[in-house]
Amino acid sequence: MKALVYEGNHTLTIRDVGEPLTNIGDALIQVHSVGICGSDLHAYHGHDERRPPPLVLGHEVSGYRIDQQCMTPVVVNPLVTCGECAACIQGEENLCPERQIISMPPRPGAFSEMFSIPERNVIELPATVDLQQAALSEPIACGWHAARLVERMCLSYLAELKIVVIGGGAVGLGAALSCRALGIEPVMMIEKNPGRRETAIAAGFQCIDSDGASQALSDDIDAVIDAVGIRPTRELTSRILKPGGSLVHIGLGDSEAGIDIRRMTLQEIRVTGSYTYTMSDFKDTVNALMDGRLGTLDWFEEAKLDHGSKCFERLSSGQVRAPKILLTP
Repeated sequence: MKALVYEGNHTLTIRDVGEPLTNIGDALIQVHSVGICGSDLHAYHGHDERRPPPLVLGHEVSGYRIDQQCMTPVVVNPLVTCGECAACIQGEENLCPERQIISMPPRPGAFSEMFSIPERNVIELPATVDLQQAALSEPIACGWHAARLVERMCLSYLAELKIVVIGGGAVGLGAALSCRALGIEPVMMIEKNPGRRETAIAAGFQCIDSDGASQALSDDIDAVIDAVGIRPTRELTSRILKPGGSLVHIGLGDSEAGIDIRRMTLQEIRVTGSYTYTMSDFKDTVNALMDGRLGTLDWFEEAKLDHGSKCFERLSSGQVRAPKILLTP
């Protein structure tokens, strides 16, 4: 079958690879749409030691489960967990010590025609669901989980919170949409890319350029969801959170400093990381998508898998205005 293979040194090549192996309890998925994630881009630049070449990347995926010639539309939770540890039993599967995700060894990703994954990770969809929009479930679920963490950390009613989301990519926009769906409004967004700012504004959010954010924002923000995760965004967060405010850090831009530890201590700023989602978060996101609570979901660009390498080049040079590129085999 055909796959887009990351070969290292900023190189992605369409190659013929063997068809996926399936174990007992696995489902075979024919890919319809698969998104390019920031983590895929990090690997492409050689910045993710968890994704060594050669490797098939891609984990934001919708498609069809192949079952005795029956093709059922599905969306896939790409996070594979043991189901038996304390974290899994408590519904915190994202903290499973045995967790794996497709697009990391030993599980090939979905930049391919087909892949396999445990049946428990597959969510069936009605035939009426747009499978391109369904592929956005995974990045939005990351934002949904972050919004739930805000809910857990803050003591006020959700509707009373002043929240800033940093980053207008799919995860940041997904976080803002999730906050809205959960009753948190208004949500302010910060984004450097003009095209993504326009998308956020079209979705009904106030969105400002990161260059002027420090001057435009007061220091009474209840919570920040940082979907970028670089030193300047952490420095901005440290300035604008009110005493007792909360930072939910979801971006993996870099691991340098930026948080003002002294202010965090003296003002009792709450800080937590946010990694992927629980299965409950993922299912809630899919349900919100199907119910129309996440908006029009028309903020993606489509390209053929054969053109995937060019899409990575465009993303790397900042030429993409849309929050998400979806590839189709």
